[in-house]
Amino acid sequence: MSDQVNRFLGDSPGRTLVKLVIVSLVVGFVMKFFGWRPLDFLYGVRRFLTDLWHSGFAALGEFGDYVLLGASIVIPVFIILRLFNHRS
Repeated sequence: MSDQVNRFLGDSPGRTLVKLVIVSLVVGFVMKFFGWRPLDFLYGVRRFLTDLWHSGFAALGEFGDYVLLGASIVIPVFIILRLFNHRS
């Protein structure tokens, strides 16, 4: 059982705990220095996904505009060509 725990953690539980405390301390200092809070990251991710969602649909809207604009020429030409080929 202890071998499985060590394999899961990548080291012994004590060493892993010490590493996590040291990394947490460094990250905490950096976050405090820049004035970051954990919720800022969550709000940033949420804002990123929302902006991506809205800009994605805007891009799809522009894509649809291009398709309709091209179709206004391509479809009539296609029909005319099919009519001429059908008579031959």
